[in-house]
Amino acid sequence: MSEFGGFNWTILATYLGANLYLGFALSKKVETAQDFFLGRRSMPWWAIGISVIATYVSALSFLGGPAWVYSESLAVIAIHLNYPLVIFLVITYFLPFFYNSGVPSIYEYQERRFGPSSRCVMSGIFMVSQALTSAAILYATALVVEFITGVNVNVSILIVGVIALIYTMLGGIAAVIWTDVIQASVLLLGAAIITVALIGELPQPLQETLATLAASGKTTTLDFSLDVTKEATVWSGVIAMTLFHTTVYGANQMMVQRTLAAKSIGDAKKSFLMMGFAAFFIYFLFMFLGVLFYAYYGGREFENGNTIILEFASTYGLPGLMGVLAAAVIAASMSSLDSSLNSLSTVTTVDFYERFLRPSESPEHYLKASRLFTVLWAVAIVLPALLYARSEGSILQTLSQVGSYFVGAKLSMFGLGFFSKHATEKGVLIGVAVGFAVIWLVATETDIAWPWYCLIGGVVNVAVSLAASLVLDGRQAEHSPYTIRGQRRHFEANGLAHQEDGWYKLPGRVDPVSYLLLVFFAATVAALWWFQSWF
Repeated sequence: MSEFGGFNWTILATYLGANLYLGFALSKKVETAQDFFLGRRSMPWWAIGISVIATYVSALSFLGGPAWVYSESLAVIAIHLNYPLVIFLVITYFLPFFYNSGVPSIYEYQERRFGPSSRCVMSGIFMVSQALTSAAILYATALVVEFITGVNVNVSILIVGVIALIYTMLGGIAAVIWTDVIQASVLLLGAAIITVALIGELPQPLQETLATLAASGKTTTLDFSLDVTKEATVWSGVIAMTLFHTTVYGANQMMVQRTLAAKSIGDAKKSFLMMGFAAFFIYFLFMFLGVLFYAYYGGREFENGNTIILEFASTYGLPGLMGVLAAAVIAASMSSLDSSLNSLSTVTTVDFYERFLRPSESPEHYLKASRLFTVLWAVAIVLPALLYARSEGSILQTLSQVGSYFVGAKLSMFGLGFFSKHATEKGVLIGVAVGFAVIWLVATETDIAWPWYCLIGGVVNVAVSLAASLVLDGRQAEHSPYTIRGQRRHFEANGLAHQEDGWYKLPGRVDPVSYLLLVFFAATVAALWWFQSWF
């Protein structure tokens, strides 16, 4: 790598300074814990939508997406083909339950539906899995920052972690959302510059390049293989990863909490709809870069595929490009890290501290507690990241598999909560335990690819939970008020309006605009088929 240079440092410092300034500015509007968690429910839907997108597009996606396609083919886009289906399910079934409740923690639903033990289990699963995932993202980002700037990986971990901590602790969810808007802009700017530059540097015109790549199978977009040991097929993307991402977006405090800061149920749904329509284009851009890099470098091997973008930028010679890329990588990381810190603080405060330790304190007291827990979680994330720096790096792959263990448990507990009449707390908790054991066996004793873990875990959890519920507690006389059918009965008995400003508040009712998501999904599949057939 070439010297980072003063101009690049200026770009990076300006970006980091802007995030800190925004945190300080927004801190003046945070007076209570509710302000910290929900931003006074005054956030514009488009900013929330951008924040939702930025949170899931981490540095691993920005750098790892092109690297994955470089070694495989465009068929890996199947993993991200499902977002329209995911958002359709989330805004129809999940979001109304959480938004109507008015609570900052989505896991309070578990207590209302099943009982306090299930709430604690779900909150605990979220905290452990989110902290470990955030630590891995922070570590991976620090490696990239070290590669670009030469700053030691441990120092990079501390710098990124401390800056994200400061503005999140001061400004709460409002700071998370508005800094995510900046971070998404920087990330997409970096990707756009690289795309334009790369197309201009290709040895052949773009169409000829793609025709050449098609001969080697690199432009294959739809792999209909039924082989469950392959990670990226149409079936793993449309079936397994639809369930996976539905849990990520519908049953994940980090994702849902920002939509609870919207002014209305309609704004909350619109923020998710932005993800449903935009995600495909963003991920296709990242994946398409991998194909172009394969043509540019002639398929030569890299010691670390995640550095392909950085290698290109360092030799391209555009002044300030490395500074923009460094800011983009850090932006991708901090947009995930700040969301983790805020949501972990929220769950700790609401589900444990306020629930069990100090139940009757003032809003100001809970604000101080929330900020303290933000600091403690920052430490809890930074420390494992520093430990990863001393490992061989295989922990990242293991962590991805372990993370998928938890998804099946979340999916089954919320799914049973929404639709099952007879599921009870004892049965559900037994199902979760058995599901973990089965997934562990699948992961260690078979070659089944990790995207299928969610489906396998979910099916096992549901079957065992229902069987255990019937054996231990018998058949229930009626649906809980917190099932889909129970909510309909509740709305009708209390004369509640099913809609607000044309958007359904009642869970299970489909908003007309949501059908466009299904049309868009079909259109993307058709477009990928056309792209594959054209070359």
